[in-house]
Amino acid sequence: MNLWGVTGWKDTGKTGLMERLVAEFSARGLKVSTIKRAHHGFDVDQPGKDSHRHRVAGAQEVLLSSANRWTLMAELRGAGEPVLDHLLSRLSPVDLVLAEGFKRDCHPKIETHRSAAGHSLLATGNPTIRAVASDSVLTLDRPVFHLNDTIGIANFIATELGL
Repeated sequence: MNLWGVTGWKDTGKTGLMERLVAEFSARGLKVSTIKRAHHGFDVDQPGKDSHRHRVAGAQEVLLSSANRWTLMAELRGAGEPVLDHLLSRLSPVDLVLAEGFKRDCHPKIETHRSAAGHSLLATGNPTIRAVASDSVLTLDRPVFHLNDTIGIANFIATELGL
């Protein structure tokens, strides 16, 4: 599977770019999946629901299924956070996996940057960041796109991955 990342500091437009890229690549006929790295605790389940009760009771994994979708929840129960390769192995084969976050992993990525957020660029000194998408004009040693240039960014990723 082809893997490309979207990374950057908080509030720099990562999720918006991810949404637009998924829509763009899907419109091109590609099968796309996503992986999102969360830096904080999260819960996709709700207290009182049967699946939540199963997890609280001690289930390692709970698979919830309906006519519209299914989800697999795995409890780490003190084990370390899984590495990206392990997470990728859990996905069904697709043409492209877009990963949001995962700043320190070695896959190719594009960094999102908003000048108002006030953060320094991650791209400086990080060769895995192949391009930057920003709302301001930047001069770098790699391509810089406007943050809203979804087609240009998608074309760049497609060329880099040979899609």
